[in-house]
Amino acid sequence: MVRTLPIASSSSSPLSVSTHNRTYLLPQYSSLKFSSLCTNNNNSNNNSNNGTSYTYDPSRRLALFQLGTAIPQSQLFGGKASKLLRAEGNVIEASTSGNMAPTSTAVAEQSVLEWVKNDKRRMLHVVYRVGDLEKTIKFYTECLGMKLLRKRDIPEERYTNAFLGYGPEDSHFVVELTYNYGVDKYDIGNGFGHFGIAVEDVAKTVDLIKAKGGKVTREPGPVKGGNTVIAFIEDPDGYTFELLGRGPTPEPLCQLMLRVGDLDRAINFYKKAFGMELLRKRDNPKYKYTIAMMGYGPEDKNTVLELTYNYGVSEYDKGNGYAQIAIGTDDVYKTAEAVKLCGGKITLEPGPLPGINTKITACLDPDGWKSVFVDNIDFLRELE
Repeated sequence: MVRTLPIASSSSSPLSVSTHNRTYLLPQYSSLKFSSLCTNNNNSNNNSNNGTSYTYDPSRRLALFQLGTAIPQSQLFGGKASKLLRAEGNVIEASTSGNMAPTSTAVAEQSVLEWVKNDKRRMLHVVYRVGDLEKTIKFYTECLGMKLLRKRDIPEERYTNAFLGYGPEDSHFVVELTYNYGVDKYDIGNGFGHFGIAVEDVAKTVDLIKAKGGKVTREPGPVKGGNTVIAFIEDPDGYTFELLGRGPTPEPLCQLMLRVGDLDRAINFYKKAFGMELLRKRDNPKYKYTIAMMGYGPEDKNTVLELTYNYGVSEYDKGNGYAQIAIGTDDVYKTAEAVKLCGGKITLEPGPLPGINTKITACLDPDGWKSVFVDNIDFLRELE
């Protein structure tokens, strides 16, 4: 699992990645831009780290490794060693014999998309920063009913992580809170929307939150144009949570909402590159917004990604509080290729992390939201 640590002091700061108990320093690298086979609008974003920097744990004495190493096509999709080249909008397959044969973009795209559809993917956790870890843990456990699953302090790196959720990490979506020593406040920005929590009694939960000193920004009541009872609250750092009245569910931490500048582009990207389903889409012209629910299963049993488009708004301030989501995959190499072909930007080339050999890759969607893909088997091994 990738950990997001202290904030960068400048764009030239070195990058490192940590998983579980290890942190690795990575060399600075240039942003890569890719043409899109899946969309016509490839909106690159220069904020490749979402305002994040990372630090190195000197006690582990791990060697640096190069981010920009090319991955042979044979490792990505099997068969003869070849690579895809682009020329005047077409895909050219260059075989080891040196013969060049043009093929349609649809054929190349279909090969990737078929694999993505069959990949075993699950949303693992969401990472964001908080200014008072103990206060936040207390709020989440006492007011929202979460459990503290584990906690680790890395004093040499001056940060602490805490994992909370409604069930074990190998089967539930959880939150990963990061506290950086001496930093008590973060800018959440206006791009991040909210987390969704399914509760059986919204009014009772709101009363408890009020009794604990929590902030309620929308009192319980039916959603506009529907019957579902909802309420909105804020945690101690100002992150918004939507409480949704639902019956018992295996996944109470049920939503993660992000705002996007082009909804159709975002839907297309998450369907093709991430293998998510479009579960439903709803337009609300009265309030000038449209939402799309994306995920790996039905909303009542899985955590879903809620994409929101506000009429006429194409860009958002992401701040420095929210970091990323992590998603499990059977193959980080093929995942990275799918992301590239569908207009995403790879910010960490796929491969094993030194020392523990957990395979990961990191990317940005067309709106600049970061995701990290983690090898499914390696993830379970780390939890052990």
